[in-house]
Amino acid sequence: MGAVTGTLGIVAGGGPLPARLAAAARASGRPVFVLGLEGHADTATIAGYPHALHRIGAAGQILGALRQAGVDELVLIGTVRRPSLLTLMPDAEGAKILARIGRAAFAGDDGLLAAVIRVFEEEGFRVRGAQEVMTGLAAPEGVLGRHAPDAAAEADIVRGATVARILGAADVGQAVVVQQGIVLGVEAVEGTDALLARCASLRREGPAGVLVKRAKPGQEARADLPTIGVRTVEGAAAAGLAGIAIEAGMTLMPEREATIAAADAAGLFLVARRFD
Repeated sequence: MGAVTGTLGIVAGGGPLPARLAAAARASGRPVFVLGLEGHADTATIAGYPHALHRIGAAGQILGALRQAGVDELVLIGTVRRPSLLTLMPDAEGAKILARIGRAAFAGDDGLLAAVIRVFEEEGFRVRGAQEVMTGLAAPEGVLGRHAPDAAAEADIVRGATVARILGAADVGQAVVVQQGIVLGVEAVEGTDALLARCASLRREGPAGVLVKRAKPGQEARADLPTIGVRTVEGAAAAGLAGIAIEAGMTLMPEREATIAAADAAGLFLVARRFD
């Protein structure tokens, strides 16, 4: 955790990461305020922290709550299923922000996130990446467990990293499953867990495949970085894969020790690479 300054605001989507970040901030002595997004945030995990819940379209209430809490720095973290413009129902401030965002509202996730970050900064908040304020969150480079990829897996990692880069350049997804050079599946809006579940029925005889996750080219590092955890390892094992390769420094591992232990127990390799 970086040096303590003002209140850290956490705009919380789903999953355990928002609460973990809040706990790390509190442990460092820093005040924290969690702005949970209705329908996305896990209300049970953030209940123990100063917080408020607002729907995504209620931009005026969101900005007002953050200012009232004395927030100066802001982290956007957690899973959010992108709403359609028809269901967004923006308030007056939200309508103005949509106008400021412009075409990015209709673009891919990367373009939209970059525009949202820009708006928050124009409103006076400093937006930071979770890995900037919580030490040890990003995966370090190297073999992260007892098992290492063999030659067949290494070839699939190279293939997967190339396909994932192309996939990311189109702002589609961050993960791909490759076996014996054949792409079994790519991640889109369904997420990595669903990708792995789908690929379980597609695996072939012979050397097992790999899951590769990497950031998109030009990825906005302050939001939506690739993330893996114990559940990812469980999904990869159930899909019959040999292991997981992730991008070092750009993949979040909020349960690092437990994730490595799960990979070791399942006999899967877990490696972090600096992909070119």
